[in-house]
Amino acid sequence: MRNVTPAPPRSPGRGASGPKPAWLKARVPGGPTYERLRRLMRDSDLHTVCEEAHCPNIGECWNSGTATFLILGKVCARACGYCQVTSGRPQPLDADEPRRVALTVERMGVNHAVITSVNRDDVPDGGAALFVETVRWIRRLSPGTSVELLVPDFDGNWEALESVLRAAPEILNHNTETVPRLYRAVRHKARYERSLELLRRADAWSPRPVTKSGLMLGLGETMDEIDAVLRDLRAVGCDVLTVGQYLRPSRKHLPVERFVPPAEFDALAERARAMGFRHVESGPLVRSSYHAERQVPGGGAGGRGPSRLVPLVDAS
Repeated sequence: MRNVTPAPPRSPGRGASGPKPAWLKARVPGGPTYERLRRLMRDSDLHTVCEEAHCPNIGECWNSGTATFLILGKVCARACGYCQVTSGRPQPLDADEPRRVALTVERMGVNHAVITSVNRDDVPDGGAALFVETVRWIRRLSPGTSVELLVPDFDGNWEALESVLRAAPEILNHNTETVPRLYRAVRHKARYERSLELLRRADAWSPRPVTKSGLMLGLGETMDEIDAVLRDLRAVGCDVLTVGQYLRPSRKHLPVERFVPPAEFDALAERARAMGFRHVESGPLVRSSYHAERQVPGGGAGGRGPSRLVPLVDAS
């Protein structure tokens, strides 16, 4: 294991100085597959977190024919200090959205579909019913496709969570995002203990999904704090861990306190594996859904091989 000494802790506010380091530069998205998938999303009136959150891996993922669908609209009821997704007053839920997502999954021919959402604290179940309908539609149209749900905390509505778990996704993902000390600044309305409880309940569910969580580095956390979060995640049975660098979306968002070198991500991955995580993705550009298809037991439910983008058909 590498011995890496992290920078001293800072609270959000000071910000890192100097230009963005070379290891954080991603390829500009483009290419025929990327453009085709972008048109498919627009023609289907769908949103992706890849676009809304300005993911640095969008070029790599879209050119391989994979994407993470953003359901429940594109306006979030919360205003977290790190997130690029638009916040404000959400539009009414779109009951046809699950069908359109499933049609697009079918056209893409993906082995593993990842579905996430904005926070919908404005509706009683937090949007859980549309997660369930999306899974049902995908199972109906693409029975060989495994499903990963990256869910919000449903504002602590455990009945809503149970309805989602009854839909039996292969992976249930909920991000803790940062260390408890920074929650007030980083995650508006979220509670660290509530996120752990969500993962604990998923771990206890039968049939049990693979459970997964993710963290951002560079917001002022210490390595001891990160290690404590990893221990907490393992204590509630979390199987898969993703760790990436926080990148400031705009001047309205929290500043980056430190650009974490790749060697520290590698060392953290080693520690996480030693703690018992079954799969770890750790690196500066890693995001929640990065290489998600590799995290399904057996390589995906259907074993259909690599993702492929198939010809478009009439969506009506």
